[in-house]
Amino acid sequence: MGAQWLMSLALVLAAGQAAAADTLRCGSQLISVGDRSSEVLQKCGEPVARDLLGYKRSANRREEFQVEEWTYGPNSGMYQYLRFEGNRLVQITSKRGN
Repeated sequence: MGAQWLMSLALVLAAGQAAAADTLRCGSQLISVGDRSSEVLQKCGEPVARDLLGYKRSANRREEFQVEEWTYGPNSGMYQYLRFEGNRLVQITSKRGN
């Protein structure tokens, strides 16, 4: 029974970490995957850096959209990297600075 309880606890913790990667706190505001770049800019302010990563084709291959990465931080030694595809936030990652 102890092993089953530990496995359940591990799954709950893993799910919590996955959910945390979908949101980011900017002051008293939250941003989430799916937000527009204008919303992120309004809530978080100007990023430290904006990098154009290239262009990506849509699933139906009829249009291309810009892929950008915005960098915020360091905040308590952590950098946040926000990836935008077609003006929508698609990924939030964090990395400890050197």
